[in-house]
Amino acid sequence: MGFNPGPAPGRMPAVPAVTPDIRYPQRLRMEGVQIGWGTLWRGPGRSRRALDLAATTSFAAGGILLVCSAYVHFHLWSGTDGYRSIPTIGPLFLLQSITGLVLGLGVIAVRRVWAALIGIGFVVATVAGFLVSVTHGLLGFKDSWMAPFAKEAFTIEIVAATVLVIAVALCLIGSAPRVRTGSTPAGTAT
Repeated sequence: MGFNPGPAPGRMPAVPAVTPDIRYPQRLRMEGVQIGWGTLWRGPGRSRRALDLAATTSFAAGGILLVCSAYVHFHLWSGTDGYRSIPTIGPLFLLQSITGLVLGLGVIAVRRVWAALIGIGFVVATVAGFLVSVTHGLLGFKDSWMAPFAKEAFTIEIVAATVLVIAVALCLIGSAPRVRTGSTPAGTAT
């Protein structure tokens, strides 16, 4: 037979039960927080909040930088001594310029996390391709930092990735749940 000390002295605070059985814990649910694929659909919306305006500005700047990168690649491809005469690399420059234009305009029009992530992936792949081409060569072609617009395109793409990362962060921060002043979160009232 076990020892029973009797009722506790004073009042014990009520502790809300999260789950009736500790062996089968329930997922913690937070109002307004989306977990999973729904996160990709977040965006600044049409709000006039400072955070949403900053996110919209970041999406617009990132999209414009993608279009600028596309223009540089098209300019390099279309010149009389341009990249169009280089086998495989020439068509890739044209493809990069068309894709950059479409993605840049898409990021501006859609203003969603998924569009920014695609834009980030695109500029990271473009930078990676350039760096591989400069250091080791790519598809039989070795590029140089001294090539026309190499440093400018590199800078544009790094800034584009940074601005799009900021846009994503602002969307994720802006959609975090907020507790109203003077309210008590559910389950904590005594």
